[in-house]
Amino acid sequence: MAVVAFVPVRGGSKSIPLKNIRNFCGRPLIYWNLKALEEAPEVDHVVVATDSPQIREVVESFAFSKVLLFDRSAESASDTASTETAMFDYLDRDGSRWTDKDVFVLAQATSPLTRREDFSGALQHFYEGGFDSLLSCVRFKRFFWTADGQSKNYDYRQRPRRQDFDGEWMENGAFYVSTIAAIRASGLRISGHIGLFEMPEYTAIEMDEEDDWLMAEQLMRKHQPQLLPDYAQIRLFLTDVDGVLTDAGMYYSEEGDELKKFNTRDGMGLQLLKAQGIKTGIVTSEDTRMVDRRFKKLGLDHLYQGKKHGGKLAAALDICEKEGLDLSQVAYIGDDVNCLELLSRVGFPACPVDAVDKVKAIPGIRVFTKKGGEGVVREYVEAILAGRT
Repeated sequence: MAVVAFVPVRGGSKSIPLKNIRNFCGRPLIYWNLKALEEAPEVDHVVVATDSPQIREVVESFAFSKVLLFDRSAESASDTASTETAMFDYLDRDGSRWTDKDVFVLAQATSPLTRREDFSGALQHFYEGGFDSLLSCVRFKRFFWTADGQSKNYDYRQRPRRQDFDGEWMENGAFYVSTIAAIRASGLRISGHIGLFEMPEYTAIEMDEEDDWLMAEQLMRKHQPQLLPDYAQIRLFLTDVDGVLTDAGMYYSEEGDELKKFNTRDGMGLQLLKAQGIKTGIVTSEDTRMVDRRFKKLGLDHLYQGKKHGGKLAAALDICEKEGLDLSQVAYIGDDVNCLELLSRVGFPACPVDAVDKVKAIPGIRVFTKKGGEGVVREYVEAILAGRT
């Protein structure tokens, strides 16, 4: 009996555009669910069903071993389509590998506070309880009323203390567990003898509006800080140029002069880091006057050009010696094989989403959602600043 987790994500979110890959606590939102499922030993495969090339590219950058990608049909990704439509789109078109006895976990990317322990605990409860299906809930200790002034779940004349109140069970929307046979028979995500799996009350929040986003990030930092990088340790921020500060394109004027296109938001991001007392610098294989002018305009602290074949690591070590720092306190963002050595040694490695595969496969590297030249440095800076609050 296999366990397949199904994560439906579409690109057409109206409230928060492309929210499934928007930065949440330093990672694309969908990363957190996929990480938890990847680490849950009971889960055999994780299917991400999406209609968005951008989401597909971001998911591929994670290099999770269990994750498979499925192209959703336009019908199943429409504004009016139900989640069940997406489930059957997958099961009908690509579900022949699964048997009726296999277990299907519908997991929602908009519930990033779900932990590996939650998926593992729920599956164990599902097996031991003999349920046909199961859903995640929180025990919500709130008092409810009807519109005509009638108390629904307590006697207002004998108001209980919160600690003595059992509360109400409420779906938190994190995940649903069923067998494939039950889903096919009922057409629903849950049916038959339904079990409940309790999760912490703070997991009730879902990512539907901007306020939800802000509150959920605070809850993640409070309740699951061990999952987040400690950006307060960063003392030096270094960046590559081509493919990071630029789009890696080579532009020439009619006179043959080489041109580069920089993103002004990246420049502002570096200024924001300097305002926080973080040293900043450029370490690049190129050696051009354009980069020198950009460095001087931004007023950065260190510039090392022409660093090839291990020269980037040597440059970073030289800066660390001058500043009295260790590589563990350095953040570096690069995109190509000439960055591998330095990225593998710094404490906080990162890369754009369009970095080469060898870079994205570095253990612990953070792959951002933006491409080089499109504000990826600013994206990293904002994650660092948010993580230091």
